[in-house]
Amino acid sequence: MEGGALSSRPDDEFLEAPGAAPLRRLRASDGPAVLEAFRSDAEMSRQGTVRTIEEARTYVTRLLEDPQAQQAWAVTDDDDRLIGLIGLSIDQANLTGWFWYWMHAEHRGQGLTGSAAAAIAAWALDPAGGGLERLELGHRANNPASAAVARAAGFIQEGLERGKFLIGGQRIDVLTYGRLRSDPPPAPRT
Repeated sequence: MEGGALSSRPDDEFLEAPGAAPLRRLRASDGPAVLEAFRSDAEMSRQGTVRTIEEARTYVTRLLEDPQAQQAWAVTDDDDRLIGLIGLSIDQANLTGWFWYWMHAEHRGQGLTGSAAAAIAAWALDPAGGGLERLELGHRANNPASAAVARAAGFIQEGLERGKFLIGGQRIDVLTYGRLRSDPPPAPRT
């Protein structure tokens, strides 16, 4: 399996990959950690509305409702506490997935998101894993950290959506990326 991911079934709870933080399926009990992550940075509001424990639980429940439509993997610390999330919104008819990720502010800049994203992307594209054939993602053009994660996970920039987001009264471009099952795996981090 490319990327060194060891999980081989869509229902496995854990995913192991060399150099990646521990990865496991999102759990209903992760609500408090999700709330803490959303409170760590005001920019997290772009990922959803999570201001209270009830909203955090709703956020988690929504991601767990339909595993055929959503896959969510927790990036955890050594104590199994969620510190980040890698997700896929799945289009089964086209075997594609919209790929997204976030990390608690205190854990950014350490390469954790990139290595986790690479492992999840490898799993998602593996016929014995997620079984998808194409992954897509987009990020604000003014977010170089997200671009670094996309590249670390083997995504190739495919385009630019001009003025897609309206943030603080300003139009922001979005860079779009894709990764095909047939694309080479990303180079290992050094």
